[in-house]
Amino acid sequence: MLKSLAQDRTDIVALMAEIGRRARAAARPLAIASTEAKNRALRAMAEAMLRSEATILQANAIDLQKGEAAKLSKSFIDRLTLTPARIRAMAEGVESIAALPDPVGEVIAAWQRPNGLKIERVRTPLGVIGVIYESRPNVTADAGALCLKAGNPVILRGGSDSLNSSAAILACLVEGLRSAGLPQDAIQLVPSTDRSAVGEMLRGLDGNLDVIVPRGGKSLVGRVQDEARVPVFAHLEGICHLYIDRSAKLDMAVEIAVNAKMRRTGICGAAETLLLDRAAAATHLVPMLAALDAAGCEIRGTDEVRKAFAKARPATEADWKTEYLDAIISVKLVDGVGEAIEHIETNSSHHTEGLVAEDAAAVERFFNEIDSAILLHNASTQFADGGEFGMGAEIGIATGRMHARGPVGVEQLTSFKYRVRGSGQIRP
Repeated sequence: MLKSLAQDRTDIVALMAEIGRRARAAARPLAIASTEAKNRALRAMAEAMLRSEATILQANAIDLQKGEAAKLSKSFIDRLTLTPARIRAMAEGVESIAALPDPVGEVIAAWQRPNGLKIERVRTPLGVIGVIYESRPNVTADAGALCLKAGNPVILRGGSDSLNSSAAILACLVEGLRSAGLPQDAIQLVPSTDRSAVGEMLRGLDGNLDVIVPRGGKSLVGRVQDEARVPVFAHLEGICHLYIDRSAKLDMAVEIAVNAKMRRTGICGAAETLLLDRAAAATHLVPMLAALDAAGCEIRGTDEVRKAFAKARPATEADWKTEYLDAIISVKLVDGVGEAIEHIETNSSHHTEGLVAEDAAAVERFFNEIDSAILLHNASTQFADGGEFGMGAEIGIATGRMHARGPVGVEQLTSFKYRVRGSGQIRP
């Protein structure tokens, strides 16, 4: 299907217009599809991915070969790489979405007016969603499945580096739609790597696109936010902080710091800056930095950090506002939770922040005064993930303040309408 589209429609404008029309045509039947039909499609998608493991890995090998030839960074290659375990995880994520309650039709609130009118606020699909992402083939499965469960057709525009992998995954998703009798155009993948296809999506595809979700680097998200003519769910960067309070248990602080930075350095929830209460520097600083160094992390610190840990490189002002997505962390000593909050609010992208502390007052102040989408206490920032939140999966982490914030799961992919029931009332 992808090949024929790419071959028969060289005009990107015409190609994208048709994709938009097909998605819109799929919107109504998908919005009224039964929960059972959607779940049947999701389970069939998961089964198809497991059954097609060899095909997906073969497609991914082509993308990886091209990525290596293009000398992509290690963290970029890690995001691009699929393994049998990661394919199983994708399938399990889709299965978990099938197990979630169907948000469509849920009554969020209900009340009765003095005149007898009964009013309900009810969840409805958002409409046609466009997802633009870079070289994370797992997003193809996550976004397709989440949008389906919420009753939304989705147009996927993956990165050129992952096109073969995404196409192989899409084939499994379409197989699931077909087996459940749902419109196959409910999940479409843009078959062109031409950047002008993104421009067409940003213009709204002749009114057929209702929301755009960008998931990628700063340049991509910035372009989407600057040029989009439709609403955007976006996070610009994941400049995530971990603050270690004077009350933190040393063993816990070391373990969380290493995991928050090094478990997977290329994800948006990876810690980029480590802040340590100066009152705990004598006991906590060297053990934490030694553990990070042993794990292969480059440390960039202030002068006093470097005095205590000779391997640390000098940190510049730019480091405090840098999303490394690599095995690099910037380190600074602060005078307690107040200065930590001040540093975070000044430099954060408002994605995810964590603290390690036993002092309940420090925890409450951190939670109350920091305006980021996700805050964690005594836990790794790498838990900033919709799957870990019990949402099945996520389409991204939204750092804005409108409609959706934090992990964007099935509930966040819905809007609502009001149903008003009367018994003959007229307005005087």
